[in-house]
Amino acid sequence: MSGLPPEFGDGLPSAITGLAEVPADKGEVHVVHLYPREMSIYGDLGNTRCLAARLRWHGYTPIVHDHHPGGPWPERADLVLGGGGQDSGQLRVQNDLATHADRLRALAEDGVPMLMICGMYQLFGEAFITVEGARLPGLGILDVTTRGNETRMIGPVVLDTEFGPVVGYENHSGSTVLGPDQGAFGRVRHGHGNNGADGTEGARVHNVVGSYLHGPVLPANPELADGLLRIAAERATGEWAPGVVDDTVALEAHDRQVRRLLG
Repeated sequence: MSGLPPEFGDGLPSAITGLAEVPADKGEVHVVHLYPREMSIYGDLGNTRCLAARLRWHGYTPIVHDHHPGGPWPERADLVLGGGGQDSGQLRVQNDLATHADRLRALAEDGVPMLMICGMYQLFGEAFITVEGARLPGLGILDVTTRGNETRMIGPVVLDTEFGPVVGYENHSGSTVLGPDQGAFGRVRHGHGNNGADGTEGARVHNVVGSYLHGPVLPANPELADGLLRIAAERATGEWAPGVVDDTVALEAHDRQVRRLLG
């Protein structure tokens, strides 16, 4: 288990930290980060730090569990995160992921919010098929299939989602196709998305979101971050009682990316 120090963000203006004041404690929210060493490239660790900070700003106590291959599973998981990684990283976590497959499927079906980025998004799908044709089975939580190819899809992205407009950065060679009844996380307004052809980005089922967006994506999208936290806090404590958070800088940067890319 790991956590961030209580003074995280102290000494910075509230417009930067998002912290207006520290309200009374409203209960614990346990965040599980899957494979932070193997699957956390392109800044995806920032998603965990963002959620821990925002929980404190909203008056909750974040308990962050780093789950490593072969390690014990935490006794409690209110929100689960996973990031991107190289193919070698996916191979290193595959056996452990299979060990906890039934547990993760049950948590997903029970409505636990999860955010899986890039490589972990692929592993939460049905399968990843390498360029050479090898088939690596996934958890099947998301009905998506990914094929590796020689062409990378790289660049800034703007999406329309149920959480509002979402911005981020994609960098993936995998081309992902949704199953016939699988809903997307968002519709692409700028960028490639799942495959550069059908206008979809990511996938969502229950409260599980899979996406290719790095950045990290949550600090750049406060509404998405708080949307996940609302679900987690309601499950963990019985209610979502948000505090006063100053997201001026984050929202200005978000809106500027939207305007720059969409005109």
